[in-house]
Amino acid sequence: MSLKLKLARAASWVERRVDSWRWQDKSAPVVVMPYIGYATPENLLVRGRVLSNVKADNVRETQSKWTNFRQMLRLFMTDEVADVTVTAGDYSAVSDEEGYFTILIPRKLQTGLVEVEVTTGDTTTVCPVIVPDSEAKFGVISDIDDTQMQTGAFSLARNIWTSLTGNALTRRVFPDAIELMTLLHEDGRNPVYYVSSSPWNLHAFLERVFDRAGLPKGPKFLRDYGISETQFITGTHGDHKGSAIDQIMAAQPDLNFILIGDTGQHDAHVYYDAVTRHEGRVDRVILRAAGPVDQEDMGWVGRILGKGVPVTVGSDYNEAIAALK
Repeated sequence: MSLKLKLARAASWVERRVDSWRWQDKSAPVVVMPYIGYATPENLLVRGRVLSNVKADNVRETQSKWTNFRQMLRLFMTDEVADVTVTAGDYSAVSDEEGYFTILIPRKLQTGLVEVEVTTGDTTTVCPVIVPDSEAKFGVISDIDDTQMQTGAFSLARNIWTSLTGNALTRRVFPDAIELMTLLHEDGRNPVYYVSSSPWNLHAFLERVFDRAGLPKGPKFLRDYGISETQFITGTHGDHKGSAIDQIMAAQPDLNFILIGDTGQHDAHVYYDAVTRHEGRVDRVILRAAGPVDQEDMGWVGRILGKGVPVTVGSDYNEAIAALK
């Protein structure tokens, strides 16, 4: 048995002991948290998570940072519920040890936003699924932090402070990001996917931020920070992002993609690897300069250009928007 697997099993044992000692409200209702699903040529993938002890907060734009901090922490104080059967019509799935589930439903002729009703016990929830238009010209895969939304992810301390002391009404989405994504989305013709190392607990929070800003709706591929028998936390940011890109491209084999990111978290390197793995399927790379752009980033940008893929790098998206019009 590898050292990594031994660590995963030991950490999983510790986590179970902590969960058994921690007080839990056994009477709290089970809640299905809907995540935006996506489609393959064969199936709709209906996604969500089964949780309990979910606390809803009223948010005000003028509330204090301390109130924001307490409300953000509550997003992580839920209890995952495993082994729950979740049903959508004739199809079902069972939640895993972290509460996640994916129901595969054969795809029909739907396009756009498809709402799928799922049930477990007495609980009914609508899970949205985005199905690309048959006339889509390309797909878009975008990072979130410092790409769509100002975070300061290139600085760990700034990232944590921004993430935990803001709320859904105060977090800033870049105006030029809204313009760029609206242009690329073409009123729903071209599908948009978001990839981030933010935890799944922030899915509903990010949805509210995006909806308020007017960003196109799209499936999110966030990161699981849970511990299991086979996983000690998760891989790196690059591993997660690269895996999500592969998953999205496999789901849409007939589409090429535009990749959008920033220079703060080695996106140029991640995107170069994606360009190499998916030769001929990346039409363009767009990077926001989230902080100082070092020579390593520009080296990977040069390698992408060497593959024949256009790249724009700038403190805003004005050059990219002009090139796409």
